[in-house]
Amino acid sequence: MDVPTWLWLAVLGLIVVMLAVDLFAHRRAHIIAVREAALWSAVWVAIGVGFGAWVWWAHGAEFGQQYYAGYLIEKSLAVDNVFVWAIIFTYFAVPREYQHRVLFLGVLGALVLRGLFIAGGSALIASFGAVLYLFAAFLLWTGWRMLRQRDEHIDPARSRTLRLFRRYVPMTDAYHGQRFLVRRAGRLVATPLLAVLVLVEVTDVVFAVDSIPAIFAVTDETFLVFTANAFAILGLRAMYFLLADLIHRFVYLKVGLALVLMWVGVKMLLKIDVYYIPTTISLAVIATILGVAVAASLRATRGQSRRAVPAPVAPPFRAATEAELADTEPLLPRRGRQRVG
Repeated sequence: MDVPTWLWLAVLGLIVVMLAVDLFAHRRAHIIAVREAALWSAVWVAIGVGFGAWVWWAHGAEFGQQYYAGYLIEKSLAVDNVFVWAIIFTYFAVPREYQHRVLFLGVLGALVLRGLFIAGGSALIASFGAVLYLFAAFLLWTGWRMLRQRDEHIDPARSRTLRLFRRYVPMTDAYHGQRFLVRRAGRLVATPLLAVLVLVEVTDVVFAVDSIPAIFAVTDETFLVFTANAFAILGLRAMYFLLADLIHRFVYLKVGLALVLMWVGVKMLLKIDVYYIPTTISLAVIATILGVAVAASLRATRGQSRRAVPAPVAPPFRAATEAELADTEPLLPRRGRQRVG
């Protein structure tokens, strides 16, 4: 697949424009309702699917199917990421009107980090082809581990990332609106919102370790790997507000994701020296596994309504009082004016 420089620049420009539109639409802090989240989710999915249709039209069915296989893998793994975010936000009692800003910056960081991972993975495969064996073995092991631990969830209370953050970064225990940093008594300190942002970024790095090798199993094209990741990630914020209260209904999702990872691991192993499974078959298998997992989950939990993740009795962080808000100083202290004469 021959991708000219101008096409890379055009895609990056499109991503920047989309991020700017999203930031402008949510420039004021507010609670995002299900209807708004559903509308934005539809927009992001339409953009991702539409880009795949363009790839199919411009570069042929094979590359179009590779893009859709990668997009489907990334989108499905992202759902599991969304559920982890819901647990983090609930445990740390992050006000719902401030969650979008954390997710916006989290997704922005995820795009940069995944771009670096993809570039490194492509260079590694090009110079050391045997690394595909390691990728395949890792995917099989990760899928098996996910299958065995399908009923386990992240415990933010035991987060080593948070412990390290609080040890080395001066921090207040109160949220100050949407601020990540505040100045108190002349000292710059982090707010809990910055700690939550760091946790969101770290969880995405963990998920990227699984998802990047998985997408390389369905396509070797760096352009398709990056765009499938980018367009899947861009819709994560809206997906979070749409699905965060439905975690309890996707009871078989981890089983489906585990089987997908194991399938692409087998596909990668066979592709190296034995047999290349056609992309059409691979795409059909992935779609079937995920479709059955989602359908079985919704059937098993039919009749259950939306409900938030259970919150801890005593959250570790709280909202700042009016007195604390009034006591904050400008981040950039003003210099005193010198008198003349």
